[in-house]
Parts: sequence; structure tokens; C-alpha cells
Amino acid sequence: MKKKIITLCLGLFLIVGLSGCGGNESKESEGKVGFSISTLNNPFFVSMKDAADAKAKEVNLTLEVLDAKDDAAKQVSDIEALINKDIKVLLVNPVDSKAIAPSIKAAQAKGIKVITLDRTAEGVSVDTHIASDNVAGGKMAAEYMVSKLKANDKVIELQGIPGASAAIDRGQGFDDAVKGKLDIVAKQTANFDRAQGLSVMENLAQANPGFKGVFAQNDEMIMGALQAISDKEVITVGFDGTDDALQAIKDGKLDATVIQQPDKIGALGMENAAKLIKGEAIEKTIPVDLVLVTSENVADFLK
Repeated sequence: MKKKIITLCLGLFLIVGLSGCGGNESKESEGKVGFSISTLNNPFFVSMKDAADAKAKEVNLTLEVLDAKDDAAKQVSDIEALINKDIKVLLVNPVDSKAIAPSIKAAQAKGIKVITLDRTAEGVSVDTHIASDNVAGGKMAAEYMVSKLKANDKVIELQGIPGASAAIDRGQGFDDAVKGKLDIVAKQTANFDRAQGLSVMENLAQANPGFKGVFAQNDEMIMGALQAISDKEVITVGFDGTDDALQAIKDGKLDATVIQQPDKIGALGMENAAKLIKGEAIEKTIPVDLVLVTSENVADFLK
């Protein structure tokens, strides 16, 4: 009996000892980062979130993501919740670029560093903004459409969420570049949403016969709009480079999209959060390249 007790004690000692050794291999997180994202009901932002998750593990940070569901009021309460969770850095992808400013200021008042992703925050300074040049992207879409259509052809523009900087900038780039070349006969928001892209396009197509092009400020809207466009000669252009849009280009259903790199935006967000936590200096703005994708180069981007 005594021998069994000694053996058991030795076994327990070894287990505890080994557990202690194993514990040293798993490093403790170097800090918590909060990520308030506009919506996860869009493949573009899912890619951004997944890349941020992966990079968080790589740089040994804990990441908590809250989905604002395209609701500016919910985003306010989400950020308040993240502030109360002892985060060191806040990543923000704003629903509304103006409405987000007070929440960012509240985080900064607690000593929290702030990084905006894809969409800017108006009326407040942040540590860095990581995004593509949406004005340049809108211009890229316009130049492609101009090259495919005749002078003064009628085109329709589907706009994103009012107040979102991405919608404002993409619209500005597109509108400025087609001025005097194409005739924008209708503009209407479909809130970056696929279902709304379909319903809005149905109404605009009926009200504007003879249109020759459609530019949607994101791929979700253009994917919805495609279901409402019966004329195969209409030139269609989206924005974001989602998997569905790329496949639609390959299948000959969509003409072009301006591809962003949401995974790169998410990863860069976490990389720079890690630098801020370590007290390192970072750039005030960090650009992410854009590419126009058509049938000629879509194979390079399809997974």
C-alpha cells in the first residue's frame, strides 16, 4: 500500500512538473485589442475580420470583435463596451464617418490608441488610417466605363450608406471622372446591401430606359443589380473584389470590379496595433493598393 502511494505521488509530481514546463511554452497575450466593424453581413468585411484574427495570433494579441450590423447607434454602444474591457487599441471600421467621432474621443480620453480601417472618421484625429484610396478607385471604375461606352451614354449609380466615407469618396471619384463624358441619369442608395441593390435597380431600370452602364459602390449592390438587368450589353462595374464578384466576372456576368484587399487592411490593422502597444511610431496614413479586375486578369485574383 505504501509503495502504491509513493508511486502515485511521483506520478502527480511528474504531471505537475510537465504541466509547468508546457505552460512556459504558451506566451501570455501582450494586450487586448477591440475591433468595432460596420457589418459582418458582407464578405468584404468578413475577410477583413478573419485576417485581423489570424494576425492577432501571430503578434500575440487578444482580439475582440463586435459587429455593428450597419447601425451607427449600435456601434456607439459596442465601442463603449470595448472601452470598458481594458483594451489598449481600438480598431474602427465606421458605419457613419461623422457619427463615430464622439466614440473615438471617448476611447482616446481613456488613453486608448485608435486605428480606422477602410472608412475615415470625420472631426477627430486618429493614430493611423488604413485604407485604399476610394476616390482613385471611383475614378478607375469611371475610366473603364468611359472606355466601353459612347459619349453621353446614360449610366446609373448605386450609392452606399449615406455618411460612410467610402461611399462619399467612391462617388466623388466616379462622378468627377465621367463628367462631360457620360450622363448619370440616376443615383440612389442601396446601402451597400445585395437585396437592396436588386430592388433599387429594378425601380431605376424601369424609370430610366436606355441606360448603358451601372456603377455600384460595392460588389454586394452590383451582385443584386445584375439580377435586375436584362440587357446583356449594359456595362456593369462593382467595387471591392469579393469572391462572388470575381466569379461573376469569370462567368461573363459582371464586367469589372475595383479590387481592394480587405485581408491586407485587417492584417495591417493588427500589425500597427502591436506597434502602438510597444510604443513604436507608425505612419499617419497607410495606403493599400487598388487594381481594376476584368476578364483579362480575373484568373490572377480568384482563389
